[in-house]
Amino acid sequence: MRMTVIGTGYVGTVHAACMADIGHQVLGIDIDAERIAALSAGRAPIHESGLDELLARTVASGRLRFSTSLADGAAFARTHFVCVGTPQRPDSHAADLRYVDAVVDGLAPHLRPGSLVVGKSTVPVGTAARLAERLAGAASAPGTEVAWNPEFLREGSAVRDTMRPERLVVGVTSRHAEGVLRAIYAPMILAGVPFFSTDPATAELVKVAANSFLATKISFINAMAEVCDAAGADASVLARAIGADSRIGPRFLAPGLGFGGSCFPKDIRAFAARAEEIGAGEAVEFLHEVDRINTRQRSRTVDQARRLLGGSFTGRRAGVLGAAFKPGSDDVRDSPALVVAAALQEQGATVRVHDPEAIDNARDAHPELTYALDVDKACEDADLVLHLTDWPEYRDIDPAALATLVRSPVLLDARNSLDAGSWSAAGWAVHAPGRPRLCAPAPSKAETAALAGGAS
Repeated sequence: MRMTVIGTGYVGTVHAACMADIGHQVLGIDIDAERIAALSAGRAPIHESGLDELLARTVASGRLRFSTSLADGAAFARTHFVCVGTPQRPDSHAADLRYVDAVVDGLAPHLRPGSLVVGKSTVPVGTAARLAERLAGAASAPGTEVAWNPEFLREGSAVRDTMRPERLVVGVTSRHAEGVLRAIYAPMILAGVPFFSTDPATAELVKVAANSFLATKISFINAMAEVCDAAGADASVLARAIGADSRIGPRFLAPGLGFGGSCFPKDIRAFAARAEEIGAGEAVEFLHEVDRINTRQRSRTVDQARRLLGGSFTGRRAGVLGAAFKPGSDDVRDSPALVVAAALQEQGATVRVHDPEAIDNARDAHPELTYALDVDKACEDADLVLHLTDWPEYRDIDPAALATLVRSPVLLDARNSLDAGSWSAAGWAVHAPGRPRLCAPAPSKAETAALAGGAS
């Protein structure tokens, strides 16, 4: 089948390459000419496992091409996936839909009869209905429909999540639209992926409800970590114990620095704002506290670091492990790690940051920080080492060797995933949120992966 993918950011690039890989003819469209040139040469704009190889393969095959023209897209296909960003508005918590609206307005004069505009962007409930009215009044082509097909990708595993999703959700208003989407996703459906066909409003809500639930679970265990700090209990053991309950499950029960990135924070805020607009604000008031708990983890980490350094950052050196908001990605948008690193620097510390993939993006976002290309250099002469992004590389560090490079062997494991026993045995004073006594060994790598869950 022929289709366009409009917007070649994180979601759009992955979706376009994956759809081409399963055999469709895809035209990716973006207004950024420099990005389109790089994509046309098979170069991915983001770090994502497996994407470079996939992009190079599909571009070389001829099934994936790129353009800056919506008119070219409308001439190429009748099915158009909208994958542009919906950031938080600068003046409120609501979603900024200007980019979605611009795509629809730009497509409208060029659409052919029977076209299907499929939203994948995360939007407030009611957006599909509003866009359908907008197209009905502007499109020159009769029979144009709007459907919604939310994405559930996790940065770091987006290619796998697209090719082998846990579920497919489509919000449609006709059997024709459902049939088109079933045909597009036929390989996944044949492989047994659950396919939920519903109305557009429900499909829009599935995405924000899922993110809100996962965010709530993360903030819940971090709230419990605060209680454990006060009570002298161990949040790591608590998380494993309650996670063993099949009604709760272990995923996303990792006490630590909290969530960040371009999805969870702005999505739960936009959901609460939209609920207020439609008269259901009281139903999701708890999301405001979820957001506050999550944000508080960053200031709590800074406060704990200050205590470990005797009450002041002035003249002290801090080695920071991690800049990306999560492992497997070079994305630093709303990264808790960078927020903490910048706060330490602002309050008087000399900070050096290491990350396996995100240094360039981190430097663009926070040029005031110093960056190191290897862990040893980041931690050299440090009075405190902070583990802020849970890259697997950091679990392979030799703590005994690192201890010879630092000024003081003090570790703040804000992600609660390093083996406290081996670090302590190597002479480190180890501290982690919710584990004031560190009386139990750190969870295994398998348990850590299950607890973390891979937030999207």
